[in-house]
Amino acid sequence: MVSMMSQITLAVGLLAAALIIVWWYLRYKDAHSERRMVRMLIRLGLDPELASSGDTEAIMVAVRKRCRECQAEDLCERWLDFGISGDNRFCPNAEVFRRLGAKLPRAA
Repeated sequence: MVSMMSQITLAVGLLAAALIIVWWYLRYKDAHSERRMVRMLIRLGLDPELASSGDTEAIMVAVRKRCRECQAEDLCERWLDFGISGDNRFCPNAEVFRRLGAKLPRAA
C-alpha cells in the first residue's frame, strides 16, 4: 500500500513539474515574440507604442498571435540583430506592417 501511495505522489509531482515547465516555456515564448514584434516595428520605422494602442488593438491581437506561432524566429532574430539588408518577407506580419506603415505616421 505504501508503495502505491509513493508512486501516486511521484506521478502527481512529475505532472506538476511538467505543467510548470510548460507554463514557463509559454511565458518565455510570449515575452520573446513580443520583444521581436516591437523591434520589428522599430526597424520598419513604426511607432512601438502601436503595440499597445487602443486604435489598433484588434489588429495587434492577430499580429501577436502570428508572431507567437511564427516558424521563422531565428531568421527574424538575425534580421533584427545584424541589420540584414532586404525586406522582411519571411515575417507572417509583413503585409500588416506594410499597410500600417502606409496609413500611420512614422516614428520619430
